[in-house]
Amino acid sequence: MTTELAVRGAFDLAASTRFLEGFAPAGRSDAATEPGVLRLAFPAEVDWPPVGAAIRQRGRTITVELTGDIDDQDRIVAQVERILSLDVDGRGFPELGRRDPVVGELRDRYPGLRPVSFHSPYEAACWAIIAQRIRITQAAAIKQRLAEQLGERVTIAGQQLAAFPAPQRLQGRVLPGLPAVKAERLHAIATATMAGKLDGARLRDLDTDQALEELTQLPGIGPFSAQLILARGAGHPDLFPTAERRLHEEIARAYRLTDPTLAELAAVADGWRPYRTWVGLLLRTRREDDTSEISRGRRADR
Repeated sequence: MTTELAVRGAFDLAASTRFLEGFAPAGRSDAATEPGVLRLAFPAEVDWPPVGAAIRQRGRTITVELTGDIDDQDRIVAQVERILSLDVDGRGFPELGRRDPVVGELRDRYPGLRPVSFHSPYEAACWAIIAQRIRITQAAAIKQRLAEQLGERVTIAGQQLAAFPAPQRLQGRVLPGLPAVKAERLHAIATATMAGKLDGARLRDLDTDQALEELTQLPGIGPFSAQLILARGAGHPDLFPTAERRLHEEIARAYRLTDPTLAELAAVADGWRPYRTWVGLLLRTRREDDTSEISRGRRADR
């Protein structure tokens, strides 16, 4: 089952693949096993059947080949588009780069790179719980182990991948490698997901403040995690994270600000509208490329 995606603005699938290889939560050091093909395995939203997507790019044509229990092709394709930020019109991004030299430099260094999100807000919320107070590399290993032990395997373009377990597979289960408090919180996340509280389209449609307020009502989800879930789970393209110190440090460095207030940082980010999430991603990517702080094991919640 193959379909073509419309792309509005620059997009480079190879850049997305390279990003996933360095994105610890994805656990995808194998993302480029076959040049030109990105494979994704994930539980599809709403009913959460395990599905796979093989994504290819030729010029401006993006094709998605779906495998697995496909009950609603259009909905699953929309989820793939959200994962790769292809649901956002990027044609205005070059003009932003012309107005703002910092953004222009980032765009030139990472041409066609758009945010690559978690497969769903549910999976982003689970990551937020798993990663609390431990190193990113430890959290990534636990998340991958849950996929291998409790998730379902999907064959995608000749290769098997384990999808993260669907929420109904987490509910009430013993979760290996996790302390009791984190297991309880993951059970609560799974229950909230089954009740529709982490639906990606719904979160995107809400006012940003309302969405964040709802997310912080979930057990174990504070402001940092709520912003992660909305920006990198629901794929919100225009969010300035108020609780992300590493991004704030990078903004201050890039714009040569001395001890800026949060209001001053937010004012800088206002100039990136409607792509605040995109610019934040590029700033963090550059920081990691320059410092390797995440790959060296820095904690996930800082």
